[in-house]
Amino acid sequence: MKRRDFIKTSAAIGAAVTLLPGWWQACQSQLAQGSVENMEALFGITKEKMKELLSVALSHGAERADLFFEYQISSSLKLEDEIIKDVSHGISMGLGIRAVIGEQIGYAHTDDLDFEKMKDTARAASFIVNNNGSARIADLGRTRKLDLYSTKYLAVDCDLANKIQLLQSIDQAARRFDSKITKVNVTIADEMKQIMYMDSTGKFFTDVQPMVMVRTRTLAEDGNKRQSGYSAGGGRDGLNFYTKPGNRPEEIGREAAQIALTNLNAKPAPAGPQLVVLGPAESGVLLHEAVGHGLEADFNRKDLSNYANRIGEKVASEQCTIIDSGIIPNLRGSINIDDEGNLPMESVLIENGILRGYMHDTISAKAMKAAPTGNGRRQSYKHPPIPRMTNTYMTGGDYDPEEIIQSVKYGVFAKRFGGGQVDITKGDFTFGVYEAYLIEDGKLTAPLKDVTLIGNGPEVMRNVTMVGNDLKMSTGGWVCGKSGQSVQVTLGIPTVKVKEVTVGGTQS
Repeated sequence: MKRRDFIKTSAAIGAAVTLLPGWWQACQSQLAQGSVENMEALFGITKEKMKELLSVALSHGAERADLFFEYQISSSLKLEDEIIKDVSHGISMGLGIRAVIGEQIGYAHTDDLDFEKMKDTARAASFIVNNNGSARIADLGRTRKLDLYSTKYLAVDCDLANKIQLLQSIDQAARRFDSKITKVNVTIADEMKQIMYMDSTGKFFTDVQPMVMVRTRTLAEDGNKRQSGYSAGGGRDGLNFYTKPGNRPEEIGREAAQIALTNLNAKPAPAGPQLVVLGPAESGVLLHEAVGHGLEADFNRKDLSNYANRIGEKVASEQCTIIDSGIIPNLRGSINIDDEGNLPMESVLIENGILRGYMHDTISAKAMKAAPTGNGRRQSYKHPPIPRMTNTYMTGGDYDPEEIIQSVKYGVFAKRFGGGQVDITKGDFTFGVYEAYLIEDGKLTAPLKDVTLIGNGPEVMRNVTMVGNDLKMSTGGWVCGKSGQSVQVTLGIPTVKVKEVTVGGTQS
């Protein structure tokens, strides 16, 4: 199974823009804070009517059923060549209904919230089975959830002028960095989801989920040489995210410009097996793709992962401890509650090289006689929940990052990763690296271009020889695709030394 992260962008209008001060001023949300009554009014349904829909979904003999209501507002704004080029704004609303028996599901969805249409949708989901009788609907209770992100200052409630000012501030910071920066594109995308869930086991919850992301691309030119740079940052937050150290517009602009200028003077990468040092934060994409997916329980339940049936075995270097945690405030992958009403948690997947467990949704947990880990996630009401990562990272080790670099006679330092491909069932990967450096005699020397890393995720984990004490989570705009669904995630890693990875480059 091949897959690639992807980002959806939007459609276009042109406009002239006047510079306006004070983008950083907080935008007070007009949203009523997610009360049950407001949610019921939003979707035009009562709890009693929801129970009636569950009864229809169970009517052909399903073991259990659930309802997932969703209302989403999303918008994006792009500044290109100092002109607003693309603006989009969208609203979607709908209901997904699932009927479950064993490991089989019937799933149907509708964007028409007329009650009779919803009953037809429930009836369609129910036909996964055709047995006599139906399961009983349990007494309803309010399901506990966490409080990991604020809805006080939603980006979707901010005036357009605030967002334009933010984009212009980033653009100007990049252009001021060096006269060789000839092109800057900056995009902001934000969304707000309101969800309401009920199932036949008695679970019921509502949640409001914010998200904001800024992406910046730069182009540096020097004679006939041209190279690009990229930076991104965001999370479950509002525009106030960009007032925090490390996320301020001047820092975002300078970072994208610096990468482009560095790559302008890069030399061809050496090809063949090399010692590789993975930089902190963004190198976690290799961990996410080549290892994390293999630890999602549905692949292991179906014996499609090379980690299947290996709990308790050594699968990585003893220096590797890998965790998936949905409970870190404001990160892209963090959730107050998963899409089946289970609390997220900190799941230790690999501990000192030993496989300890998998990431579960309700179906995989029942099939594998394990507890749900709060990893049942879905892209939208149009999709059923499946086991998905949230915020996946390797814990810090004992070594200072400088000590790791100094230990390398000759190798490659891979700092920032771009796109790639992974065979989830085997862990084989190919990744592009858009910022990398040669390591010579314990020092970073020449920047490198056209770097590709080729290898196998489990093998890389076994080849780890040093782990730094500088764990960092990437706030980049990571979007994870699986089974036709995309969800937001975060990833992280400290500086890590790997004794051998195949480097694809243009220098012999």
